[in-house]
Amino acid sequence: MQSKICVVIPAYNEAGTIGRVVSEVKEKVSEVVVVDDGSSDQTVSLAKQSGATTLTHFLNRGQGAALQTGIIFALKRGADIIITFDADGQHQTSEIDKIIKPLLLGEVDIVLGSRFLELTDKSKIPLSKRIILKLAVWFTKIYTNLPVTDAHNGFRAFSKKAAELIEIKQDGMAHASEIIEQIKKHNLKFKEVAVSIIYTEYSKQKGQRLSNSFKIIWDLFFGRISR
Repeated sequence: MQSKICVVIPAYNEAGTIGRVVSEVKEKVSEVVVVDDGSSDQTVSLAKQSGATTLTHFLNRGQGAALQTGIIFALKRGADIIITFDADGQHQTSEIDKIIKPLLLGEVDIVLGSRFLELTDKSKIPLSKRIILKLAVWFTKIYTNLPVTDAHNGFRAFSKKAAELIEIKQDGMAHASEIIEQIKKHNLKFKEVAVSIIYTEYSKQKGQRLSNSFKIIWDLFFGRISR
């Protein structure tokens, strides 16, 4: 029996790339779900035209909230594997097969994409981005005690079991570290797989700033003490 593979794409004002991303991804999987997170541009209509199922947050809640909405929907649609994928065109659809392979083989419960496992030319990653990512990895290792190399990579794949267990409560970017924390909490088997990131002027403008790193740390800390 063939597995139903669903890709969840959170999107906020991504009219410039969403059509191409959906068109490429839908050739590889069973269904593409775009969660529009309160966009003011043509993100929804372009996603629909390209063949995606669309869900809408009428207010901008954050990427974590959009992912949780999409994952719940995908589970209700009977997904066996759920892939999360960025809307800005920085991930490569050609790498979908290798990121789901460990799940199809039953080796792990969740696969995390990493841009650092096979990186030979670090100059491909902008310096400011490298600083942010290394800070995120350092903090996540302290926070979770799990040996990850790329804490904030949006390209990942969940088994049905993992998707049902992991509940994203952090609406913003802190969700990435939160997911890793829940991998440990639920004793899920995970594996990192090397993926490539395409940095364009567009994706760099949409990326995180250094100041956001401190907000992520604060959100995680506040989320923990408020439980």
